[in-house]
Amino acid sequence: MKLFTLYHRVRVLGLILCMGLWVHCDIPDDLSGAYLHGDFNCAILSSIHSRVINLHNRTRPEPFICSDFDLGSYLESLAAIHTIEEINDSKFLPGIKFGYQVCDPCASPTKALHCLEHLLAINGSLPVLSDFSDFRPSMKALLGERYSELSIAVAKLLSLYMFPQISGTSSSPVLSDKLRYPSFMRVVPSDVHQAKALAKLMERFSWSWVGVVYGDDDYGRAAHQSLRKEAEGKVCLDFEEVVPHYLDHVEIDRYIKDAVNTIQASSAKVVVLILKDELVAKIFKEMIQANMSRIWIASDAWSTYGPLTKMPDINKVGEIFGFSFIMGNIPGFEEYLKTLRPSPGAKNDFIEEYKELRRNCSISPLNCGVGDLLEVMNLKEVYGQRVAVYAIAHGLKKLLKCNETACPGDINFPPWQLVENIRGVNFTLDGISHSFDKNGDFMDGYDLIRWTKTNDTRIIDVIGKFLLNEGKVELWSEYQGITVSHVTQSVFSSRVHHHRSLDHHNCVLKLPPSKCSESCPPGTSKDLVNTVKSCCYNCTECPEGTYTNKSDEDRCHDCPRDQWSTKKQTKCEVFQYTYLFWSDVYPIVLLVAAAIGITVVLTSFIIYYVHRETTIIKMADMKMSSFMLLGLMVSFVSVIMFIGRPNDHLCRAQQAVYGFGFTLCVSSILVKAFRTFLAFMIFEPNTKHQLNKLYKPLINVLVLTGGQGVILLFWLIFKPPNEDTVWPGKSGMVKYIVCIEGSIIGFAVMHCYISLLAFICFILAFKVRRVPQDFNDSGVIIFSMLIHLFVWLCFIPIYINKNKTEQQHIVQASAVLASNYGIIFCHVVPKCFIVLWDFSWNSSSAILGRLRRHNRQNTKNPDITVLQDESMEAGPVESTPVVGTISQDDLSAVKTLRNVLNEDRGSVNSTQNRHARVKQRHTTN
Repeated sequence: MKLFTLYHRVRVLGLILCMGLWVHCDIPDDLSGAYLHGDFNCAILSSIHSRVINLHNRTRPEPFICSDFDLGSYLESLAAIHTIEEINDSKFLPGIKFGYQVCDPCASPTKALHCLEHLLAINGSLPVLSDFSDFRPSMKALLGERYSELSIAVAKLLSLYMFPQISGTSSSPVLSDKLRYPSFMRVVPSDVHQAKALAKLMERFSWSWVGVVYGDDDYGRAAHQSLRKEAEGKVCLDFEEVVPHYLDHVEIDRYIKDAVNTIQASSAKVVVLILKDELVAKIFKEMIQANMSRIWIASDAWSTYGPLTKMPDINKVGEIFGFSFIMGNIPGFEEYLKTLRPSPGAKNDFIEEYKELRRNCSISPLNCGVGDLLEVMNLKEVYGQRVAVYAIAHGLKKLLKCNETACPGDINFPPWQLVENIRGVNFTLDGISHSFDKNGDFMDGYDLIRWTKTNDTRIIDVIGKFLLNEGKVELWSEYQGITVSHVTQSVFSSRVHHHRSLDHHNCVLKLPPSKCSESCPPGTSKDLVNTVKSCCYNCTECPEGTYTNKSDEDRCHDCPRDQWSTKKQTKCEVFQYTYLFWSDVYPIVLLVAAAIGITVVLTSFIIYYVHRETTIIKMADMKMSSFMLLGLMVSFVSVIMFIGRPNDHLCRAQQAVYGFGFTLCVSSILVKAFRTFLAFMIFEPNTKHQLNKLYKPLINVLVLTGGQGVILLFWLIFKPPNEDTVWPGKSGMVKYIVCIEGSIIGFAVMHCYISLLAFICFILAFKVRRVPQDFNDSGVIIFSMLIHLFVWLCFIPIYINKNKTEQQHIVQASAVLASNYGIIFCHVVPKCFIVLWDFSWNSSSAILGRLRRHNRQNTKNPDITVLQDESMEAGPVESTPVVGTISQDDLSAVKTLRNVLNEDRGSVNSTQNRHARVKQRHTTN
């Protein structure tokens, strides 16, 4: 193993040196550990190594380094290779040499996809096409993988190409879904049938109280769910423990220990293990160390795992039953393993690695990690590989229209053509007929096996069968003596007792029952009412708010006042109180966001003030912008008030400060929008005169903000916000100290008033949206008000859904910040950028040029006033040097700019005269 790992490291080092020196290097391709080139080539995925070193620390797409030689997968690959060589020798495919290429995914779905990319590559890469009907890689079919998790990952990609995939062991039920995996097939039944077999076995022996430990992978989860479904109403699951599927998981040992502790604490005497064989070995090791035994029911993933039968002290774990796929003898396979060398023209690095490991075992037997194939492995368990290879061969023979002497079909066919030919095969192998059902599965049933004790090891005996069609477990006649005793055996005490079978022809075995009848510990009570289940539930956990401090109590006692308990407690405790602490993550985020906002507002005000004489700031209206910034500042301050332990004064200040601050901000924006509306919209002179009367910026801001003040005053007088203690759902040990609204109407009216102002801003800005952005903020007003309305529209359902916990404060504070930052990034930041960096955009001459172009384009627009005078009037606009003749467009542009920049809009008579001229112009036209 060390030599193998060193080889990979040297190879990676060579790759790095080649890249660093910019020298072309021919690095050997070691993704294919074994291959034989042929006319027809089959890809083989086999996890000959069971883990990738430091996969959990992998942060770069570096080469995978594998370890832990897996005899089971290695034997499967040898069975497939032996069967391929047998087909070549038998001339089953006349004139066709059956080739193969083996890639080791190391039990990693990611590396399996890497293998697949390598196996399907054309000229070193996978093509990206819209139609793969003519996709012709050198590989035409794929055999594997052993594990369902890897088969699922591979099948998802192969479905894109409709590339035929056939597995001899992957049994996850999801792989039967031909909508998702249309090109996947397998020579074993789905785990749906295995779950039925397990449930029937437990029903036969009256085991109604069992536990389950399953792997956290696609195979384990699917098999577990199928078992739950089949066992419902017949068998009760005392516990359902899950352990990581991958062996290199950083906490795999902790999960194993937790599972063993759960098994030890459970009253269930029967445990179903839906795990890969290496995980089962870890659990058995812990059980032996704890001197514990149970009855174990094995899934097909480990039921015939040979090395486990020779595990030290394996006889101490208890009886083992299980189901396996149909097994059989592979002709000539044992002789092949005795010689074990690649055939002429073939390469197999895995054989050399295995032999090197065996040589190390002869040198240092104590450090031997790999046993002899012929001694520790059951050769019958890999029979499915033989069946799978022959299924591919029969499908190929049908596709190529082979006869006794030749196969005239085109050997370079696109792989999708092989899918239906394989699925439609019906062949006989070793005297047994085989065919696929509509889901691409075999329906051969399962062998019922028992791990019989012999001295210090076990042998695997087939003692019966599960018949899929009849849905029942059938024991062979010589094993009818295996029954359940009505007296609990000592096999599950701290002292290990070994059952004995008289002989293989007349087996007598008394198994203990597994039922729930243990004493009810403190924290539980006797269930004297709910005993309707078929299995026995003697004890029930005390619900929240109750407890028991003695065993076998008839009922749970209520907790004293001001105390509470969670489920299954032996005492009551005082409540915990929580709110938004200053040191928590969310409050810190809110504080940082508010501090940044306040800093931006102060900085923006300084920039505005320093550059108040520039064109862009004049157009922004310095006074209204200052009020807007002041409102934002107050609104940001209100966010800080949501943090800390609430009290009545703080609860009222939160809403009042925010209401005043943001109303002042929106009111200022509304005044600016109204100014632009009056400057650029056409009205009758009298209407225009009346509207101009309404334009009193300071008074407007005072009145609009005062309206919010009246709302807040009534709210705070009659039913103000206040502190309250909330206990959501009347459960749990935590109570929340929060601010409640007091009057929900007052809370709603305050926000509706702000939304109304924002909506009016939006309408006014929308009406003058076609005016150049140099002379108004219509665009940013529209966008910022939409942001505000959208944020608070989303706020309502989220706020209500938080069920009066401290999360409501986070939601409202976040909404305030979102609205504030929407205004900052729409109104403030762009102007600061223009003032500080974009000087050319901020010059009067540039603005006049843009306005002149706009006038030319929009003179005929009836919605926007275009002011054109025959002569220039003196005004407060900055003087602009003019060289040469001034055109009529220039005069119009300057006139418009002067009116926009002029804070004092002039007399009413001047406005009436101007619009009278406009009206006359339109009448003339």
